[in-house]
Amino acid sequence: MLKTSLLFFATALAEIIGCFLPYLWLRKGGSMLLLLPAAVSLAAFVWLLTLHPAASGRVYAAYGGVYVMTAMLWLRFVDGMKLSTTDWLGALVALAGMLIIISGWKPS
Repeated sequence: MLKTSLLFFATALAEIIGCFLPYLWLRKGGSMLLLLPAAVSLAAFVWLLTLHPAASGRVYAAYGGVYVMTAMLWLRFVDGMKLSTTDWLGALVALAGMLIIISGWKPS
């Protein structure tokens, strides 16, 4: 379960970085060169999705929980926003949902 969870976090980071860099270019006046590492990051995101050990629907459902937590951590530590108690609670509930989903996965 730990290996799958870490793979989910790596996948979420690749997706967030791949979307954040074009945001910097479009909204914050960043260089157009940010699109190159963004494309690499999004390609890594797609590749990482293929490494998950379950059917795609289950992977996407469980991944959603990790994505929520990772996005909140990004908001806190990269964007420097203070999160509310309900932000943290919602992220923990989403993460708990992921753990429930993957606990039922059978080895293929």
